[in-house]
Amino acid sequence: MVRIVGIRFKPAGKIYYFDPVDLILNIGDDVIVETSRGLEFGMMVIGPKNVEESDIITPLKPIIRLATTEDKDIYAENKIKTREAFEICESKIKSHGLEMFLIDCEYTFDRNKLIFYFTADGRIDFRDLVKDLAAIFKTRIELRQIGVRDEAKILNGIGPCGRTLCCATWIGEFMPVSIKMAKDQGLSLNPAKISGVCGRLFCCLKYESQGYAEAVKKMPASGWIVKDLFTDRKAKVIESNYLLETIKVEYEDKTIGILSEGDYKILKAFKKDNSNGEVLDKETLAELKKLEQDE
Repeated sequence: MVRIVGIRFKPAGKIYYFDPVDLILNIGDDVIVETSRGLEFGMMVIGPKNVEESDIITPLKPIIRLATTEDKDIYAENKIKTREAFEICESKIKSHGLEMFLIDCEYTFDRNKLIFYFTADGRIDFRDLVKDLAAIFKTRIELRQIGVRDEAKILNGIGPCGRTLCCATWIGEFMPVSIKMAKDQGLSLNPAKISGVCGRLFCCLKYESQGYAEAVKKMPASGWIVKDLFTDRKAKVIESNYLLETIKVEYEDKTIGILSEGDYKILKAFKKDNSNGEVLDKETLAELKKLEQDE
């Protein structure tokens, strides 16, 4: 068994694991650790615990120390300096005529590196830009091109649900999201209705999918034939509500009814069909495929 702690360097950022050594640590403590980028200032979000050595990548780097008041002042000063660096980089991008959009920048804690994050439609030759920035800031410069999901995570915003974006508030790592998850939840396969502000499928489709998958297994799908146990009539399922665990049925006399679990018995089951009977053209299918989150 190996003793570890979880450290996060950004709000809603990925959690990295370190060796707590002999330090007495509590969740919420600020610490200084050594990473591949140099010294970093982070917050402990997972308290000391023992895990199997096979579950982590070894060797773990140790936590150097609890952050001191001086460390916290340096961290705050770095935040101020990055705002100035952001404005300077933006002006240099314009002067070089580069078609790139600057999203964010950050110093490593020891200021050995200044990292700029940007988006662009294609590859950008920013070698001259890097030379200019290195001459100004007298430190190592890294320009990192990010995708649309990372852009949304950094900039934040309000989703169609009316809440702040999940990726910017609590999701540490992006998860694979597929069209099948939207189908399983009985959603309309309209790209505009199932994609977020980043232009990709809603992240919530992923963390809600397990609950829907369990409901799908035990509920009849559209087209199945059931028997209403109250009226003893046969009916065809025309819609399933997986949240309420109810089905909408059409009886032989064309009347419509709503049945809950226990109110019906399945008489004939066909191949599962959770696409709401939608027939999609090739262009729509191709557009939906582009929305899938593979990372």
